[in-house]
Amino acid sequence: MLNKQDILRLIKGKKLVENYIDLDKQVTPNGFDLTVGAVFAFNETGAVDFSNKERAIPACSEMMPQKQKPEDKFGWWFLEKGTYKIRTNETVNIPNDFIAIAFPRSTLLRMGAFIQNAVWDAGFSGRSEFILVVGNPHGLRLKQNARINQLIFLPINEVQEGYKGIYQNL
Repeated sequence: MLNKQDILRLIKGKKLVENYIDLDKQVTPNGFDLTVGAVFAFNETGAVDFSNKERAIPACSEMMPQKQKPEDKFGWWFLEKGTYKIRTNETVNIPNDFIAIAFPRSTLLRMGAFIQNAVWDAGFSGRSEFILVVGNPHGLRLKQNARINQLIFLPINEVQEGYKGIYQNL
């Protein structure tokens, strides 16, 4: 697993992560904190099959954050108990000799919410999307740019061809 120094070296040398807000806050001793760029509500049913020929990505509506005061730079989302799609601010560029795995930040868990995500494959490049599940019956207030997900990077034997799926370069 990469440590802070390795992550910083790859960010500066190979653009491992771009469009970050503050490296001092987002790079951790052994990971990188991803921030909330957008929140979406699901509007319809999705479909998953074996070959992806019948895959249907459900339509979503972007939820707009609300500012507490007109002079506030950033707003808040009030999320009722339920499931939401999150898109990050950051663009991640995974080299062909790494994968990444993410975990919710412990602060999020203490709020009664958690994240579900998949593996970031070798060769993936783009803004990440994952699921936020709010289990707290009173909901969750989430501020724009909040750090909610910690990405860790693991070296693998280099693959000849990296990720080429439909989510590349989102």
